[in-house]
Amino acid sequence: MNARHARYPFLGESRAAVQEAGVDLGRVVAEDDAVVERARERVVGALTAGDIGERARSDRVELLSYPVARVLVSVVDEHVLVRKYADAEADAAHDRFTTDETDETELKSVGSDASLSRAALLREFDLTDHVHATDRGYNVDVPTYLLLASSLRADGWRLVNRALDGGRVPVTENELDALLEQAVRDRVAEDLPLSVPEGIEEPLETEANAIRDVLSDMDLTREIDTVVPDLFPPCMQHLLDQVQRGEHLPHHSRFAITAFLANVGLTTDEIVEIYSVNPGFGEEMTRYQTDHIRGESSPTEYTAPSCATMKAYGDCTNPDDLCDAISHPLSYYEAKLDDADGEELEDWRDSDERAESEADD
Repeated sequence: MNARHARYPFLGESRAAVQEAGVDLGRVVAEDDAVVERARERVVGALTAGDIGERARSDRVELLSYPVARVLVSVVDEHVLVRKYADAEADAAHDRFTTDETDETELKSVGSDASLSRAALLREFDLTDHVHATDRGYNVDVPTYLLLASSLRADGWRLVNRALDGGRVPVTENELDALLEQAVRDRVAEDLPLSVPEGIEEPLETEANAIRDVLSDMDLTREIDTVVPDLFPPCMQHLLDQVQRGEHLPHHSRFAITAFLANVGLTTDEIVEIYSVNPGFGEEMTRYQTDHIRGESSPTEYTAPSCATMKAYGDCTNPDDLCDAISHPLSYYEAKLDDADGEELEDWRDSDERAESEADD
């Protein structure tokens, strides 16, 4: 384990260094308070300040805090936490590798062997053959550009707004660094939330609860004020279709679609009305369960399950290309709404109200 591994813990070589050292993660979380505390700092910092905090003096502590932080994020299992944590780690990496390219001051304090060149980062993500240096910057193969720029929401990143040069997209040096930052973000978020063994989860319960407390004190949920079922992720469209066809849903499926509908802004009355077509419908029980999920009759407002949980319960249905790039159904819906920004979307509630009005007439 060296300074480079500590500065860039998402690298394949950093992961290999941990494996070669024979590190037992269960033992680390149970016995190494310094690593656990630094991991907690990474996660809480991502929530409160958008960064991962000050680097630990020990390369070992700094490196091992990264996998422990990923475990903490997985234990808490909130999609907004996954997003903000991946953002913070990617931002830190971007600051470091751009500094490595331009400023030797920091390298003098950590050692030149800690640096990471742009070329090395391209190799890390198997991009060397798809990014080509030019006199004015770089050209990126269109498929690679689309893959990396798909989550960058500014209009300037849209392919229709870019020049093309023989099947490649010209980008500046800074734009390439932004695309590499996105590659880091995807690497950090990969497989999150993880399936955490009980023996590792239990020693981290205090830290996980502290993170939950921070989440509960912050307004991190995007205000979604448009309900467009056609933009729902395939899994939620499928569950909603089942409900509307009057089919019986297992408890986990019912929880998933109810929580999702509540998260996107439907009221208890609106959700109860959706369930009213179900042959086994009981208004009192449906209302109670919905109020509980929405936090009206419980201390917790529940979030819809992550993609990993949906897969574990067999509720992941007909995944599309966007599903491969996200880790939570709400992230899918937010991305779809962002893509439709500027279009005139018909809110399901508005169309329902019009239908009722026409029926009354």
